[in-house]
Amino acid sequence: MPLPTRAGLDAVPAYRQGRSAPAGASKLSSNESPHPPLPSVVEAVQQRLSSIHRYPDMSAAALRERLAERYDVDPAVVTVGAGSVELASQLIHAVAGEGDEVMFAWRSFEAYPSLVRIAGATPVAVPLNSDHAHDLDAMLAAITPRTRLIFVCNPNNPTGTVVGAAELEAFVAAVPRDVLVVIDEAYVHFDRTESYGAGVELFHRHPHVAVLHTFSKAYGLAGLRIGYALAPVEIAENQRKVAVPFGVTDLAQTAALASLDAEGELAVRIDEVVVQRDRLHSLLVTAGWPAVASQANFVWVPAGDRTDELELLLREGGVITRAFPGEGVRISAGSAEDIDRVQSALSTQTAPQEARA
Repeated sequence: MPLPTRAGLDAVPAYRQGRSAPAGASKLSSNESPHPPLPSVVEAVQQRLSSIHRYPDMSAAALRERLAERYDVDPAVVTVGAGSVELASQLIHAVAGEGDEVMFAWRSFEAYPSLVRIAGATPVAVPLNSDHAHDLDAMLAAITPRTRLIFVCNPNNPTGTVVGAAELEAFVAAVPRDVLVVIDEAYVHFDRTESYGAGVELFHRHPHVAVLHTFSKAYGLAGLRIGYALAPVEIAENQRKVAVPFGVTDLAQTAALASLDAEGELAVRIDEVVVQRDRLHSLLVTAGWPAVASQANFVWVPAGDRTDELELLLREGGVITRAFPGEGVRISAGSAEDIDRVQSALSTQTAPQEARA
């Protein structure tokens, strides 16, 4: 007899990691920091290596208290998880189940629909508008009595677009109070618009808002997997119930605390990434590709049926990107050397895109 399998998982694709890069190539497929860990963070982690035979503090009390002080909230509303994706999963499981709906823009973070289906709920994907941004009016119109949670990825992955602070506030105010609005700010540190930090402000002003942040991107801790959420206390309590016990290691908690101590150094690195992001966008537009202005640490090129062409052009030039077949290519903002390689690859085009359209 065949082994038992759970019905419905055939509709859940396995998460696809950004393609690795061969030696000498630039890996711009995973939105990672191009910078190695700060020496102070490495030192802090090394000092904890001798205690890895012990379980970590499952409550992450020191980190939660530090974050609570930072955002002027009660530690009870702060939860910690293995990256913002695990926290997104916690929030879904905390509020939604069979027959419930979870809404998000599309295209947005590719894990959303899978996480929703794994929880047994129904994903509701609302198309982006013509500017590759959230269509908030359409999202409001899509709310039903079964809607339990709405994700707003801001800046949006993979398009890099943002919802302005005033627009986001109006949206949150219009959403029924029994629907949780989760503002996923994984890339907020790269945002140079007035929407920067809007999620936390809305959390303070509205009772049905949660916010996701991660240490993976701007803080450069992708390999240690740690992020945090601010959520209404009753939601946070349910998150802790559905979280994987001991899911955040002691080394990750230590690195996060050390990173918060080194935010001045990290700010310089973030500014460098923003410079290279804007340079990357300019290079793509000059080469004739329809790149979207970004407020994240990547640039989206909605190349449509030319997606494979752009991905191959860059790959042959030693640049590994994230291609979404038939839709576009997402290119992370790497180091100056990485973007130099993009520039060299684009220079091998036989003609600008406009001339060949």
